[in-house]
Amino acid sequence: MAASIRLSPAARSLFDEPLAIAVQGLGPRQHVTLQTSLRDETGELFQASARYQAGDDGQLDLARCPALPGGSFSGLEPMGLLWALQPQKPFWRLVKRDVQSPFLLQLEVFEGHGERPGRLLAQEQHERAFLREGVRRVPVREGRIRATLFLPPGEDTFPGIIDIHGLGGGLFEPRASLLANHGFATLALAYYQFEDLPQKPKELHLEYFEEAVNYMLQHPQVKGPGVGLLGFSKGAEVSLAMAAFLKNIMAVASLNAPIAATCIPFSYKDKIIPSLTLYENKAKATNSKFLDYSDILEDPFQAPGNQSLIPVEKAEAQLLFIVGQDDRIVKSEYFATEVCKRLQAQGKGNFQILSYPGTGHCVDPPFFPWCPIGSHPVFHKRAVLGGELQASSKAQVHAWSQIQTFFRKYL
Repeated sequence: MAASIRLSPAARSLFDEPLAIAVQGLGPRQHVTLQTSLRDETGELFQASARYQAGDDGQLDLARCPALPGGSFSGLEPMGLLWALQPQKPFWRLVKRDVQSPFLLQLEVFEGHGERPGRLLAQEQHERAFLREGVRRVPVREGRIRATLFLPPGEDTFPGIIDIHGLGGGLFEPRASLLANHGFATLALAYYQFEDLPQKPKELHLEYFEEAVNYMLQHPQVKGPGVGLLGFSKGAEVSLAMAAFLKNIMAVASLNAPIAATCIPFSYKDKIIPSLTLYENKAKATNSKFLDYSDILEDPFQAPGNQSLIPVEKAEAQLLFIVGQDDRIVKSEYFATEVCKRLQAQGKGNFQILSYPGTGHCVDPPFFPWCPIGSHPVFHKRAVLGGELQASSKAQVHAWSQIQTFFRKYL
């Protein structure tokens, strides 16, 4: 009997969904190497491989069979062939621009454990999609708002979330599209460097974000009375400022946030929050010659930085701080811990911290490849983002389920 790959779901799954992988028709205790590959929208190749030994019956089920040393990972890791995908081009990041088309995953089984792949025994293709059947993608150009709304299938009302990305600018849709598959009406909101929005804003006006909140609450398919915010990095900082100054924010999930204004000041009505001073000379070169920028921000909990501190204590919303303990861009664990001490001192209990060891600045949805090095959004030099492959991958899976549980509870 020829070897074949059995996948469940068979032909297509959502990108954040586990994929069961098994091989049948091998020889008893046969040594094989499994390899996965996918190309991003620019054609760059990502690959992972792992070494396995079939059972006495010639079956190999990745949920029960540990990978042997020598591949991209080892041990019992049923999803290792997805989360361990790494770019052939150094430091290239897997990004999804067009969420309406899936990534195509290629799986191959080769004979043996050699440095070079042996004979090809079986291959299969599988689509990793961002939109479940029936999820609608609606471009939003209302007033000043530049965004994309993702609506779950059906005519019901759904809890509303605004998803705000980091300092890269533009419109970022993958996280919002994946959340909509789980029953949330999610608005991916751009706030600069997109269409007619400012290229280099001198200030971020919270009135713009207020307009987005009002748009969501007036939408017939968004269940009130308030919305949730999901922000990453600068976007998490924006989300906390929104919760401090705007009405109708019920819950904020913050991914590795500075707790103060950074790089671009905030303004709301007649109030300005100036941005913290950055000390580029405090960047440290690592032995890999990349820069560690974790110490360049003024400490917002010490004067004179504290006028840049976001007054999070004014927020009525529930706050979920998700932090990587090895974040090398923002001292996010320190910031979250200090701000929660302040909240506690004021008798507030509307916060929780999820802190992940071995996790750096990027906490993406599950199964996005780990990205240890990136371009610093301000200095445009190669920067250490922090974290380790296996720990980061586990953190992404855990944090993603916690984010959904949090929003279900409070929205």
